[in-house]
Amino acid sequence: MPVQALIAEINGIPPLTRFARVVAVQGLVVEVAGVKGMVGVGSRMRLVGRDGSEVLAEVVGFSETRALAMPFGPIDNVGMGSRVIVEDGVAAVYPCDQWLGRVVDSLGRPVDGEGDLPRGAQAYPLRRAPPPAHQRKRVGAKIDLGVRAMNTFLTCCRGQRMGIFAGSGVGKSSLLSMLARYSSADVIVIGLVGERGREAREFIEDDLGPEGLARSVVVVATSDESALMRRQAAHMTLTVAEYFRDQGKDVLCLMDSVTRFAMAQREIGLSGGEPPTSKGYTPTVFAELPKLLERAGPGTGQGSITGLFTVLVEGDDHNEPIADAVRGILDGHIVLERAIAERGRFPAINILRSVSRTMPGCNSAGENRLVKTARRYMAAYDDMSEMIRLGAYRRGSNPEVDTSIELQPELEAFLGQGKTENSTLDEGYGRLAQILAPVMNEE
Repeated sequence: MPVQALIAEINGIPPLTRFARVVAVQGLVVEVAGVKGMVGVGSRMRLVGRDGSEVLAEVVGFSETRALAMPFGPIDNVGMGSRVIVEDGVAAVYPCDQWLGRVVDSLGRPVDGEGDLPRGAQAYPLRRAPPPAHQRKRVGAKIDLGVRAMNTFLTCCRGQRMGIFAGSGVGKSSLLSMLARYSSADVIVIGLVGERGREAREFIEDDLGPEGLARSVVVVATSDESALMRRQAAHMTLTVAEYFRDQGKDVLCLMDSVTRFAMAQREIGLSGGEPPTSKGYTPTVFAELPKLLERAGPGTGQGSITGLFTVLVEGDDHNEPIADAVRGILDGHIVLERAIAERGRFPAINILRSVSRTMPGCNSAGENRLVKTARRYMAAYDDMSEMIRLGAYRRGSNPEVDTSIELQPELEAFLGQGKTENSTLDEGYGRLAQILAPVMNEE
């Protein structure tokens, strides 16, 4: 352990230990008495069971003189009168460069069976405030994501934050794995929030692979874990990303998904007595979303966090409350459409419904002209697609539609990309220029 870390840990030892008692357990909430003036919302305490085991808990509210705490784990041995140890300070972790290639849980504990994690010299609070807006750098140059459709039509800059909106089974995890393997970012931090236990290992071993894992840190909280663990997985993901950003690295932060973070916060809020609002989501859900998502972005120094956050839209409704709130916070949105996936084109990105707010400012005039022309012909084909499929459209009725019909097969092939295929920024624009060459020469 570094000397600085040891000194920090010694300085953090409280001068005395404070105790309280459990007076009631109602559902997911433990009521603790004897803590008046000692704790606030977000404070940590340890519940001591009858067998001497300890369970970490967090204060989520108050009822008169009692603190309402939610546990991070099962409380089978906690009962009336159980001792409670009140912790001092704020929840923090000590990340370092040796975390690369490792898989951790929401508390920063290794879950990959590769031994203990090295401890860094500096404590990073899990609920850290984002840098002040007026001190932040502006977004940087373009980042190569390795996915052709995103590189060309949805160009992303270093420090930008974008959402990937899709229903279940439309290819979000596959797209994230491609981004993790082929992106030009220095470090990848991946948060799997509320992931299925079976799919977590499959994603790490098959989709991410040894090459992707070598420059990544993966934070996992499966769907069977407590709401606090699932919520904290999102904060842990951003905390680790902030550490590498502060080292001057360009970090790509991938989180799957913001919706499960919101669901975990809803469980916590309802257990603490908050009133449900839109679709049962509590007011704190919509207060916590910007606090989490604003942590991504450029820093005050050289490093940056480029954030790509998936949003699981319920029933393919892209206007449901969480999708609507996230879309207003982020710097662009990528829409994956089930109809496109059903016809076998992956990634199933609907280019016409997706937007990057840094375009066209980050592109050259020639690149913007290419993208604008391609979008125009894609929109013309989309407007007449039903008539074309039914055979009701007659060639010659509209020259632009005629051209769009000729270009459609090549554009569709351009947007499709296999999971094992990498495509750079220059290759993407070069291929698009070849497809549109006959049209561009006429204009």
